[in-house]
Amino acid sequence: MSSKLSAASFDAKEFLATLTEAPGVYRMVDGEGRVLYVGKAKNLKKRVSSYFQKTAQSPRIGLMLRQVANIEITATRSEAEALILENTLIKKLAPKYNILFRDDKSYPYICLTGHDFPRLAYHRGALDRKSRYFGPFPSGLAVRETIQLLQRTFLLRTCEDSVFAHRSRPCLMYQIKRCKAPCVGLISAEDYGRDVRLAELFLRGRQGEVIEGLTKQMEGAAEALRFEDAAALRDQIRALQAVLHRQFVSSTGAEDVDILAVTSDGKESCVNLAMVRGGLHLGDRAYFATLAGGSEAERAEILAAFIRQHYLEHPLPPRLIVELEIGDESVAGLDGQVTTASLPRNEMERAWLAMAGKNAQLASEARRLSKRRAGGRLAALQDALGLPEVPRRIECFDISHTMGEGTVASCVVCADGLMKKGDYRRFNISDIDPGDDYAAMRQALTRRYEKVASGDSPAPDLILIDGGKGQHRVAREVLTELNLDHLATVGVAKGELRKPGLETLFVHGQAEPLQLPGDHIGFHLIQEIRDEAHRFAIAGHRAKRAKPRGRSKLEDVPGIGPAKRRSLLAHFGGLDGVMAATVEDLCRADGISRRLAEAIHHHLHAR
Repeated sequence: MSSKLSAASFDAKEFLATLTEAPGVYRMVDGEGRVLYVGKAKNLKKRVSSYFQKTAQSPRIGLMLRQVANIEITATRSEAEALILENTLIKKLAPKYNILFRDDKSYPYICLTGHDFPRLAYHRGALDRKSRYFGPFPSGLAVRETIQLLQRTFLLRTCEDSVFAHRSRPCLMYQIKRCKAPCVGLISAEDYGRDVRLAELFLRGRQGEVIEGLTKQMEGAAEALRFEDAAALRDQIRALQAVLHRQFVSSTGAEDVDILAVTSDGKESCVNLAMVRGGLHLGDRAYFATLAGGSEAERAEILAAFIRQHYLEHPLPPRLIVELEIGDESVAGLDGQVTTASLPRNEMERAWLAMAGKNAQLASEARRLSKRRAGGRLAALQDALGLPEVPRRIECFDISHTMGEGTVASCVVCADGLMKKGDYRRFNISDIDPGDDYAAMRQALTRRYEKVASGDSPAPDLILIDGGKGQHRVAREVLTELNLDHLATVGVAKGELRKPGLETLFVHGQAEPLQLPGDHIGFHLIQEIRDEAHRFAIAGHRAKRAKPRGRSKLEDVPGIGPAKRRSLLAHFGGLDGVMAATVEDLCRADGISRRLAEAIHHHLHAR
């Protein structure tokens, strides 16, 4: 249900008299119809009324109320629905007086796949029901360090499934004692499953049970006179104990908590989130909002806004440690989730909070210095290229292929001097002559800037083309065809012997090519953007090229599963041996009937 008040001048008393007490969302609107603020309420009448009471409001809220010409409400069935709607509207409308935290990264997890011999892997993105996930972790580094520890301790496989299915002999990870080689049957599924269960217990924070279980196994192996096995188990126990000792200063037992600290540099605020899972401190991540919160009340408001937005999309721990009282309403959970936000309870938690606050200050300082450096480079680039304005948005294109195979074009974006990975794009190039870079560039530019010409995508201030005169000429032709010839472009040609620092710039509108000094800070920015476009194109090309090559010919033979593939490869010493085998040779392999041998031979040698 929605209702809307339309009046030339806003009469708060008259509006409040008709307001419902149901939960819902309210939107403060100015005289020109712009949404100033979006909020949610358990009781709309009480919450909106609080803005017009005589108690003093913060300067920010007071300034907003002087601009309000209308209030729109949307009643919902529950407070949980209101919370979701509020978050959606804030992200969609970006109201001027809301505190909006921006973060385009998903959290990384550790994944144990659902195979007979589960794979230990880094995962980011959508979750698969067949696999088990542990986390989230605040950074990829924390995930990789944990995977390395688990690999050293439990010797679980980390190889891709395509590699695992086609091994005929143990790989290097087995040689350096990082895997037990389940790919070639050197460990049974039962024993491997026991190692997987121990790794799961460790990831769930039950390290004591893991060490106790390993100790019993070590004692049993020693009693059975299996001294090598006992020594290996002893080394596992020592590795785990060493990690637990290092983590002791960051442990409150086995609980899961998040620690939140907020700081402001006068222009924007930073909330630092430190994560503890299973009693282990996993690291920090900083979030920024374009609102300066100097007073304690403003900082508490920033913390409350962060909690409402962040935990709608990320797992909610049982407890939050915060530096300011923020009220129960700010930490309401969804779908039955319950959590508490409280001040630190002991000296350990106070030390945690102080560390989080220090990291927030360091993150703010680093961001400020990065912006200052980026602004200087953009200004230098504007001056060097003779641009009418500072190039706030720069897009750069590159082409990658191998002898014409798997051609991919990349488009990377630099916004305000910093790479904006969420706007990166790749274009799979088709229907051109192999190796025709000009045609590939034309196709990529046309597909990208058709959207700009139609108004569906923002226009860049500067376009960089990784290539010489010819590539730059193609870019100008495409922009002219799309009526976008007003956009500034620069062709970046590699220097003599492709040596960095000797690049030549072909600037549209300038008759002579330009060479900037190697120490020019604007030139450094061009090099960084060009190198990122090159990296992104190569990564896409390699992934595209690997797809048809990543499959074994045996995978397409009906009746051949992973076990029989491994058996064949082991019997003949690899795919080349299988290819060279006759039907009679194939029949002598375990589990291969004559009918299946004929099918394999026919499939491998069919043209």
